[in-house]
Amino acid sequence: MKKLINNPDDVLADALVGLAAAEPLLNVDKKNRIVYRATPKDQGKVALISGGGSGHEPMHGGLVGLGMLDAACAGAVFTSPTPDQMEEATKVVDRGAGVLHIVKNYTGDVMNFEMAAELADAAGIQVESVVTHDDVAVEDSTWTAGRRGVGLTVLLEKIVGACAETGADLATVKALADKVSASGRSMGMALTSCTVPAAGKPTFDIAEDEMEIGVGIHGEPGRHREKLAPAHEIAQMLVDPILADFDFTGAPAIVFVNGLGGTPLIELYLMYGEVAALLEKAGITIARSLVGPYMTSLEMAGTSVTVLRADDEILKFWDAPVVTPGMRWGA
Repeated sequence: MKKLINNPDDVLADALVGLAAAEPLLNVDKKNRIVYRATPKDQGKVALISGGGSGHEPMHGGLVGLGMLDAACAGAVFTSPTPDQMEEATKVVDRGAGVLHIVKNYTGDVMNFEMAAELADAAGIQVESVVTHDDVAVEDSTWTAGRRGVGLTVLLEKIVGACAETGADLATVKALADKVSASGRSMGMALTSCTVPAAGKPTFDIAEDEMEIGVGIHGEPGRHREKLAPAHEIAQMLVDPILADFDFTGAPAIVFVNGLGGTPLIELYLMYGEVAALLEKAGITIARSLVGPYMTSLEMAGTSVTVLRADDEILKFWDAPVVTPGMRWGA
């Protein structure tokens, strides 16, 4: 294992120290492992929190800021945060209008966020939740009951975060979150495994001439293993299951080509070109695009594709200003 670390057990704690030193937009509670906006949202606005295991940066702590999250709870690498972390974050960010929990569909995340919502409710804070479950690769996987929440989470946090900035009430913010969650699908693939620092070895073995189709963001197995193929064939393997699962025709789409941590941008842009050609051939109008490593899996080489059926409301909030360490435009 070759990594820029001190002790494998201290990776998250040390990373939070660095994050706090590097990012003036953020306040980092190192004890509770929570990342907050340095300047809290105005009173009377709905707050958003998310979180999950570390190792997916910039998701979620790097997406805290104007137009996105109010706080993110950091678990150990690929491990859910605790209910106590989520409860603490909910109490701190509440501005009197309620809090939306954005949860990826992993068993630990769902269970712990549910417990945190109950604790917050007992403290008099109104909490709503949305669970992302956009991965079409498998119905059930190593850590989920039902489909995994993956790349769509990034788009949802941006769109719903912009809505919350306008002062919309919790019911309106929740309804938009549900609409986005229902309207997007994702599919990913990996060329390599990743190495969790505490494990010290790759999560799975894969030959130099093989690729995993439908892999999860924690290195979970996918649909099948294939011999390495040209990019245009890989794009087809990712796009076809997405289009088979949901009807994206008749509306504009936001298309997100994500890097899993070890894939350079030159390859991600190449993949976007192949994906865009396939979608246009299928009669899908691409209105907006996002390319880059926003939901990673440590140093895994690979990519995922997310397609979101949009409308005027979704596009308006997508275009709204955002100022976070990991995503910034319009401000």
